[in-house]
Amino acid sequence: MPSPVSPDNLCSLVEHRAQSTPDDIFVIFDDLAGPVTTRSYGDFERAVNRTAHLLRDLGVLPSNKVCLLLENSLEFLTLWFASTKIGAIIVPVNTAVAPAELEYLVEHSESSLIFTQAAQVETALQVSQRCPGARAVMVCGPGAPTSATSMTDLMTAHPESPPSGPRPTAADEAAIIYTSGTTARPKGVVVTHANYIYAGNTVARSIRMTPNDRHLVVLPLFHANAQYYSTMSTLVTGASLALAARFSASRYFDQAITHNCTVSSLFAAPIRMLLAQPRRPELKANSLRVVLFAQNITASQLIDWHRRFEAPLLQLWGMTETIGPPLMNPLSGERRNMSVGRAVAGYKTELVDDTGTAVPRGQLGQIVVRGVPGHSLMRGYFKNRDATAATIRNGWLWSGDTARQDAQGYVHFVDREKDVIKRAGENIAASEVEAVIREHPGVFDCAVIGVPDAMRDEAILAVVVANDETTVTGEAIIAWCQQRLARFRVPQVVRFRSELPRTAVGKIQKHVLRKELQP
Repeated sequence: MPSPVSPDNLCSLVEHRAQSTPDDIFVIFDDLAGPVTTRSYGDFERAVNRTAHLLRDLGVLPSNKVCLLLENSLEFLTLWFASTKIGAIIVPVNTAVAPAELEYLVEHSESSLIFTQAAQVETALQVSQRCPGARAVMVCGPGAPTSATSMTDLMTAHPESPPSGPRPTAADEAAIIYTSGTTARPKGVVVTHANYIYAGNTVARSIRMTPNDRHLVVLPLFHANAQYYSTMSTLVTGASLALAARFSASRYFDQAITHNCTVSSLFAAPIRMLLAQPRRPELKANSLRVVLFAQNITASQLIDWHRRFEAPLLQLWGMTETIGPPLMNPLSGERRNMSVGRAVAGYKTELVDDTGTAVPRGQLGQIVVRGVPGHSLMRGYFKNRDATAATIRNGWLWSGDTARQDAQGYVHFVDREKDVIKRAGENIAASEVEAVIREHPGVFDCAVIGVPDAMRDEAILAVVVANDETTVTGEAIIAWCQQRLARFRVPQVVRFRSELPRTAVGKIQKHVLRKELQP
C-alpha cells in the first residue's frame, strides 16, 4: 500500500519523480491514429520545464489563468504541470463547448491565454477577439493555421532547466474546473495543490496502487475524474499512465492488453458501450485488476461485464467539489457494486434531511461530506461566494445527491435532488424507474424526467434508446414497468431517441430533454 508522498505541491511532486526514477515510464500516449509515444518521468520533467519557460515568455504571471481547450494529449499534461511551475492556474474546458459557452468561461475565469488544437482554433480565435483579457491563442499539435501561433514552433527554443522564482505552496490554487452547468451557468471549482495530492493519495491507498500499476486513461483530461483519480494516483505512487486520445469502445480492451494496464476508470455510459460491442473471448486476457466506475448500471450489466471481460468493477461516488471520492466499495471484502460503497478513510459522510439532521438507515437523505476546504474539499466556487456558502456549511459539503444507506452501511445512490419527480404527493426517484426500464431486453439506455401535469403536479416521461437488433414499443415499456413498479412510479409517456444528450463524461443532460419534451 502506498504511503503519503512528501511533496506538498504539484511541481515538487513531478520533480521528485524525475529525480528518483528518471527512466521509469510516466506516460504512454496513444492518439489512435499514429505511432504510440512514450515519455519517462525524466522526459516529462524536461518538457514541463521548457513549457514553463514558454509560458513565462508569453507573459504568464503567478495567479494568471490559462485556458486549456484540449483533447487528451501530451500537451495537456505538460501545460498543466508547467503552469504549476510558475504559479499559474489552468482552466480546462470541454472541447465540445459552444462559442457562447467558451466566451463565458474565458471571461469569467479571467483567462489570459487559450491553448487549443487545430479543430477548435477558429472558435478560440473568435472568442479571444470578444474577450479583451485573452491576449493570444496558441495551437498544440499539427495543423496550426497562419492566423494562430504554434506552440510546437516555440517550444524548442526554451531550456530544460527548472524556471527560477517563488515556489507554489500547498494552499496555492492550481486549477479552476467548471461544473457541467446543466441547470444554470457553470460554476468554477477552485482546486489547490493540496487538493490534487489529497485526491491522488485517497485513490491510491484505496485501490493499493504500486509503481508497477499502469492506469488506462480514456476519460477526458479536462474532467476532474481523469485528473484526480487517474493522473494524480499515478503520480503519487510513481506508477504510469496509458493515455488514449479519446474513448473508443472497439479498442478499449485491446489498449488495456497491449499496454499491460492494471487499473482504469469509467462511467456507466462507456460501460454500456463496451457491452454493446461484439463478444470477443480473447479480451479476457487483460490484466485489469480493478476498474473504478461511477453512475448506475444494472445488476444484469454487472454480471455480463464480469462474464465477458473478467475485469473487476468497483463503484464509487465523488464530485468535482469533493476532490477525492468520499464513498467507495472496498477493494477486498464484500463489494456491493449496486451501491457506491462506504465512507473512505479521510472523509466523513452522512445522509441528512433538509434541516441537516441525520436520517435513519433505509430512509432517503442528501449526502453531505465533512472535510477541510482547500485540502479534502474544494476551496470554493470562483467568484461566487453565495454558491460557496450554500454548498459548504460549517465544514460540511452539501452534495445535492440523494441516497439510502443499508443495514451494513453501504450507501445506495438514488438521484440528484432535482431529479426527484413529485407526483400527486409521492416523491419518485427517476433513477429507480430508469433501473427497471434498462432491464428490458429491448432497451439500450433510458432517461426519466418529470413534466408538468395539471392534475398531479408532474407526469413521468421516459426517453428510451432501443437496442439496434430489437423493436420495442412504448406500450411494451409501460407494461414492463406495470409488472415491476408501484402504479404511481409507472411512466405515463414513452418517447424514443436514437441517443441521449450527454456531457463529455457521459452524464445525461436532462435539461436538454426537458426543454425538448415539455409543453
